[in-house]
Amino acid sequence: MPPKTTLNAENLQSLGTPRLAELLMEISRGDAVAQRRLRMELAGAASPGELSKEIGKRLASIARSRSFIDWRGVRAMADDLETQRQAITGKVAASDPARALDLLWRFMALATSIFERSDDSSGTIIGIFREACGNIGEVALRAKADPITLADRVYEALTVNDYSQYDGLIAVTAQALGPRGLEHLKRRMVELSQRPVARPADKDRVKIGWSSSGPVYQDEMAERSRLSTVRMALSDIADAQGDVDAYMGQYDEKTRKVPKIAAEIGRRFLAAGRAEEALAIIDAAEHRKSAGWDWPDFDWEEARIDALEALGRTDEAQQVRWGCFERSLSSTHLRAFLNKLPDFDDFEAEEHALIHAEGFRSPMDALWFLVTWPALDRAAQLVIRHSERLDGDNYELLTRAGEALSSKHPLAATLVLRAMIDFCLSNSRSSRYKHAARHLLECSSLAKDVGDFGSFEPHDAYEARLKREHGRKASFWSLM
Repeated sequence: MPPKTTLNAENLQSLGTPRLAELLMEISRGDAVAQRRLRMELAGAASPGELSKEIGKRLASIARSRSFIDWRGVRAMADDLETQRQAITGKVAASDPARALDLLWRFMALATSIFERSDDSSGTIIGIFREACGNIGEVALRAKADPITLADRVYEALTVNDYSQYDGLIAVTAQALGPRGLEHLKRRMVELSQRPVARPADKDRVKIGWSSSGPVYQDEMAERSRLSTVRMALSDIADAQGDVDAYMGQYDEKTRKVPKIAAEIGRRFLAAGRAEEALAIIDAAEHRKSAGWDWPDFDWEEARIDALEALGRTDEAQQVRWGCFERSLSSTHLRAFLNKLPDFDDFEAEEHALIHAEGFRSPMDALWFLVTWPALDRAAQLVIRHSERLDGDNYELLTRAGEALSSKHPLAATLVLRAMIDFCLSNSRSSRYKHAARHLLECSSLAKDVGDFGSFEPHDAYEARLKREHGRKASFWSLM
């Protein structure tokens, strides 16, 4: 049982209500955040209506503020916003969802002014607004919001989505919007698509930047924003309505041939039970291949595999899986390939795959695959054959490889550690000296297990060479 002096809720209760109240007043003195929280608790205890008023006053106060929020103030603002969000979606929504929905819209309206005067490089504040955006759908359902009114609010929000705070709004409100609301929103977006941004006279155009093709004007950016808003909204509406043809219609013929877009469209046709059309769309994609570069586009490849499987063309799907593995050493695709094979055939196929991995064009990629598969005997042989081609800067891979190989393959583990040490010292990476020193000590420990270094330097000779070549790096040797 904890002592009576341990700081916990049970022990604090023993102080009694009057003393706790005095302490709260004392602790919150001069702390605006704490005082606001206490006022909200008092308002919530009085009635949900009083809590709504308190939240409304705070939102109005934030909206009026014009002071810059530097990186030090971002955390305090984030905490304040999160307190308001939780109060709205908690106590207020439970008792008066219509009031909560209105407060959520007011809350979201703060985003633009806050981002215009803050440094949210950490993404802390935008995360809270996106959480609140996600709450709108649930609260709208509880409030039984009028679909047309809700559609109008969604439309207005999407047209001022300058900081992506409303991304995903259609998806979260789709159920509350229902068929009527979605159709109304669709009509408004179609009307917006037919209402281009007016271009001013040349002398009145505002230049806001430059691109490779020349100056960029304010009206051009506004027009691009309008087109992007319409396209994304109509795509989301099509998804919500299950209209895959309408979704595809948001992309022109050329754009549909971009592999990522083709994959997204194809997956929707697959989900709609239209596998033949899905495969045709996926296969129509055009791939750009650079000389000597044939890395798979995994989104597209996976969509094609799914389409082939849906059509019962399993052999062709297997060929795609193997092709992905051959070009990238993707263990995910190899495992999927092996799992589809009959019993015992998978052993021979795995052996073939490991031989292919050993001869892969990139020894570092091959090492990663063999270590993580795992096939440590082959990984050790790869290290010994290609020790000169190990990238000592890739310390994440080599550290894992060294740890995996150390128990049964001490020579290979030593060569991996040496690659990192050599890179660190040759490039004077002083921030890594402590790691390089540890690696050198590990090499010393492994040396007794190596026995025969073969054509490689024994540990003593290696360390002596390091001292000759890097003896003046005192900050490194002081760590030994």
